[in-house]
This record gives sequence, structure tokens and C-alpha cells, in this order.
Amino acid sequence: MMPVATMMLDDTPMFDPNILHELDWSENTTTFSPAISPLDPGDGLVLRPLCTADLNRGFFKVLGQLTETGVASPEQFIKTFEHMKRSGDYYVTVVEDTNLGQIVATATLVIEHKFTHSCAKRGRIEDVVVSGECRGKQLGKLLTSTLTLLSKRLNCYKITLECLPKNVDFYKKFGYSVSEENYMFQRFFN
Repeated sequence: MMPVATMMLDDTPMFDPNILHELDWSENTTTFSPAISPLDPGDGLVLRPLCTADLNRGFFKVLGQLTETGVASPEQFIKTFEHMKRSGDYYVTVVEDTNLGQIVATATLVIEHKFTHSCAKRGRIEDVVVSGECRGKQLGKLLTSTLTLLSKRLNCYKITLECLPKNVDFYKKFGYSVSEENYMFQRFFN
């Protein structure tokens, strides 16, 4: 493997983009008006896996509209990207506005391998965000529907996500329900 410092940012996808194009969109339970899909997300838009060149296409700018991203050097970004790619369990998906050459939305599906449920897999959706100027174009719906179908295709026994109470109704549109379990966390500050 090449030292991180000598790696270049490029358009090599984190995962095979064909897996997104081969999803059975007829299994989608959410309506879109106007109709959009992973193959046709809208005029000038492309839904695809993250690539390292997206560092220069505003990927962190979009993520920063969701949460604090901190500062990551290109070397740190590439190292994390390569780790996620090698694991085969991360599906960081983006929507690029090809007219602007900018990332305008992103969401991540993480696959967790379990010993329970006969060594099954669980999907978890994380970091769903659409840039402010592109809200209202159904991109959050598109990403959530796509990753939900992808988790089913990858044979996950269930898929979960965490959201703020104000977003519960949005995710209910996709068949998600509020769990009786409590979400708890402990944050570490380095």
C-alpha cells in the first residue's frame, strides 16, 4: 500500500456503484413527486458512492450542516476513506450537482455484523444531510429510500437510525417506527 502522503484524490468509488443502480426500486415504499430514483435523481444530479476527490467538492461543507466536523487533513480523510473501503461495511453515498461540481447531499449505511439472529447483519443509517440550497428536492428521501433498500439487498435483518424528535414523522414515511428502547450515549472529548 502506498504511503498516505503520496496518494492522490481521485474518483475511485468507496464501493461498487452498480449495487445502487441494481436496487429493485419497485420495492420502494415512499412516493416521490416528481418521480426520482437512484438512476434519475434530478436534473444535473448524480447519486453515487463517495470518492476521495469529493474532499474538494464540498463533502465536509455539506456534513458541517449536520454536525461539527472538526478539521481533517487530506491524509486523514484518505486514510479513513481507505479503511472504510477495505472493510466493505460502509456505504457512504452522495448526491453530486454535476453543474456545480459540488456534493449537495450525503448519507451513510453502516453494516454491523452480529452473533445474534444466527450471525445476521444489521444496517444503520447515519449522517443524512442535504445542503440548505438543495432542500425541497427530495434528496433526503431519495438517500433514505436508497439506503433502506440497500440494507435489505445486503440481507440485513433490520435497519435502524437515530434522529431528533422533530424528524420522527419524516422517517416514518419509510416504514421506520419509534423503538421502545432508549438511545443512550457517552461522549469522549480528546
